Amino acid sequence: MPVRSSKAEWKGALKGGQGTFELGSGAYKGAYSFGSRFEDAPASNPEELIAAAHASCFAMALSHGLDQDGHTPRSVKATAKVHLEKAGDGFAIPRIDLECEADVPGISEADFRKAADAAKSGCPVSKVLAGAQISLNARLVKS
Repeated sequence: MPVRSSKAEWKGALKGGQGTFELGSGAYKGAYSFGSRFEDAPASNPEELIAAAHASCFAMALSHGLDQDGHTPRSVKATAKVHLEKAGDGFAIPRIDLECEADVPGISEADFRKAADAAKSGCPVSKVLAGAQISLNARLVKS
């Protein structure tokens, strides 16, 4: 199996410094700063990247699980909300909220819920982030 990588560089002190990162594939690179991480300044941040990884992994895992059960989805849209909070002298990510909306022809609500819960606990990114409480709000939509 492939090994994926990304790189980052930080220059300067925490509050006044600036950072850049680049995905190993070269598909995206961006800037981050104290302001973009702990305030509302424009630029990216590590939590946003974790959210993107979690949402995309969950959507793929749910799509696969549904397909394996004979219910190929038309679409699975997922959002992950990563909560960065003050914890003691530092910060922690205690919670991630997954939200999902899926268009899956011919599936019951119960079977959809079972597949969504399995994807939440089974996707590799959920497993690596298991130290955080991961909630799931999954909705089945009909087109």
